[in-house]
Amino acid sequence: MAELLKIDQIHTYYGNIHALKGVSLTVHEGEIVTLIGSNGAGKTTTINTISGILKPKQGAIFFQGEKISNLRPHEIVAKGVCQSREGRKLFTRLTVLENLDMGAFIRNDKAGIREDIERAYKLFPILKERRHQVSGTLSGGEQQMLAIARALMSRPQLLLLDEPSMGLAPIVVEKIFDIILDISSEKTTILLVEQNALMAFLIADRGYVIQSGKIALEDTVENLQENENIRKLYLGEEV
Repeated sequence: MAELLKIDQIHTYYGNIHALKGVSLTVHEGEIVTLIGSNGAGKTTTINTISGILKPKQGAIFFQGEKISNLRPHEIVAKGVCQSREGRKLFTRLTVLENLDMGAFIRNDKAGIREDIERAYKLFPILKERRHQVSGTLSGGEQQMLAIARALMSRPQLLLLDEPSMGLAPIVVEKIFDIILDISSEKTTILLVEQNALMAFLIADRGYVIQSGKIALEDTVENLQENENIRKLYLGEEV
């Protein structure tokens, strides 16, 4: 599998706080890769640095061999990388359909946009029912579905998902993760940031563990699940 994303020794700061300390990771075409870690470990900072919301002070990020860490967020979206952000970040006063349209802001192929809206409705049938509803009035699960569907409207090759399970009931989380698998089967590569390691490990191929702004461990999901520390710290098992 070809290497799609390469993060090479990035250092990112929030003001004077050194949030990422030499983070490196790779994502290959067709994979679901998960980045797990506790609160404040650097998961969201990593994903925000990839998408250009934050700029690394050192190191570089490459997408399909091209350096993207010097680009602005909308330029990174145009290259084929799109993020569904933590906390959903919808346009809450706009309808479901208007939010989907906003997700296609870099495109002007009207027929293709209509096709992708229909594709979104197939993945998330509830959104079709709610298409004229103001998004701020949707349930948490429906808002998460809309956030993912909106990110897909830019036709990304790499979809960045930041904490899609956050604040959702277990039954809704299962539904969301089933849909993430469906998206992956349609040849979209996924980098999944999650605190819910148990769910992430059910769908991912490989995983990285981030602690205090550094990658502490990288392996296949099968091997990570066998690791005693991982089972104790992230899977809640008594080892």
